[in-house]
Amino acid sequence: MSNLITVRNPHSVLAALERRPEDVVSVSVSAGVLNGGDEAWKKVADLARRHKISTQMVAPERDSRRERGGRGDVKESGRTSANEARIQPKEPISADELFSGAKARAHGKGIWLALDSLTDPHNVGAIFRIAGFFGIQGILMTSERSAPLTGTVYDVSCGGVETVPHTEQINLQRALEVAKEEGLWVLGTSEHAKESYLTLKRDCPWLVVIGNEEKGMRRLTAEACDVTVSIPPLGEVTSLNASVAAGVLISRLMSN
Repeated sequence: MSNLITVRNPHSVLAALERRPEDVVSVSVSAGVLNGGDEAWKKVADLARRHKISTQMVAPERDSRRERGGRGDVKESGRTSANEARIQPKEPISADELFSGAKARAHGKGIWLALDSLTDPHNVGAIFRIAGFFGIQGILMTSERSAPLTGTVYDVSCGGVETVPHTEQINLQRALEVAKEEGLWVLGTSEHAKESYLTLKRDCPWLVVIGNEEKGMRRLTAEACDVTVSIPPLGEVTSLNASVAAGVLISRLMSN
């Protein structure tokens, strides 16, 4: 079990407990949780016990302030949280399985994502969270030169990793061809593209490619795209990070 990951967002742990409890190895919570101090983690502890998962009470590593963001997101300030779970990583599926019958399955519409060598785990986690929120069909990732799905990704995704199927491929171009064979249109994103995302058709199935944070899409990836668009700035800030750009594009494609 050397490949276990540590997850500290209770919503991510709950998602794993609800979908694959057999892969949750242990849960650790502070005494305050068991006394009703944190409702989300109390739900985690209760569900873990119902599944007969090892659940133990522990003390925080250091005593200091701890802030909490929206929906239980942990923001540490001076200490490491005592609340965590040890989980087996979710297994990726094949590209064939991810895209099988894509056009028919999405009723002629639908959105998939492809991440071309994203290296920031916070970006990857945020994209999984966005994908889970919007009901994205699946995510294609590169298995090399990319951020692995660490505990940070799981935490930031707030359950998105559990709810959105993904595949990890060495040969991204081959996987894009599989998507095309199943009827998807490949949409690239580049700040240098002349066509605006506002011109996009919203009545066909899309595979949206998000490029590397610094370099964008690789050359071969860009050449495989059917359409490439930009998100023109309206203010003085001229760029968006990868996860925000993904959210803008998805929202546009899903709007009526």
